[in-house]
Amino acid sequence: MFDLSGSSGDAAVAIVAQHNDPTMRAKLALQPEHYDSVTLHVGAELAPRDEEMDEGGRELEFELSVQYGDEITAELRKTLPKRKLIAEWIEPALFASAQLTVRFVGEEEGRTLNAGYRHKDYPTNVLTFAYDPAPDGTVIGDLVLCCPVVEKEAREQNKPLAAHYAHLLVHGALHAQGYDHETSDADAAEMEALEIDILAKLGFPNPYQ
Repeated sequence: MFDLSGSSGDAAVAIVAQHNDPTMRAKLALQPEHYDSVTLHVGAELAPRDEEMDEGGRELEFELSVQYGDEITAELRKTLPKRKLIAEWIEPALFASAQLTVRFVGEEEGRTLNAGYRHKDYPTNVLTFAYDPAPDGTVIGDLVLCCPVVEKEAREQNKPLAAHYAHLLVHGALHAQGYDHETSDADAAEMEALEIDILAKLGFPNPYQ
């Protein structure tokens, strides 16, 4: 509370509120208490989001396609994140315009793809296929998620299934843009830090804890 009783005439107080989260902005509210005092409430609220821009100053565009492999039954599809939610999870991980396809598959297709492209004869949680970018720099890629593996990992790690899918989609989107965790410890640390930050903004906990 600010006591203005000792002031003669009009009183003025200058206050600067700062924070490091670009998604939030400071919120100040004055509540009159008496004729000579007010209470200042300091808080934060979501900042209005400017249009996302790529490195060239162009507005980011995101085109998303969702596919399902032959092993994905109608019942299983009901448990999978819908297209709108997938887009909401991926968008914060994009630093350039992108055309991405997300494909949900079963163990057989997951094993075939992993064996064919990585020479590892087992299904893995997510595979990213990054292609040459479009002439305007648009990222083009496919993210393939093996549902049985994702579900098994979520159970073993005691994670909500949605949180694990969100992490793998963010992870795959970063891979599509050239991030890699297998080239060096420094690259792995950079990629993990990005994932943790992006997921925190989406409301998910650190996936590596």
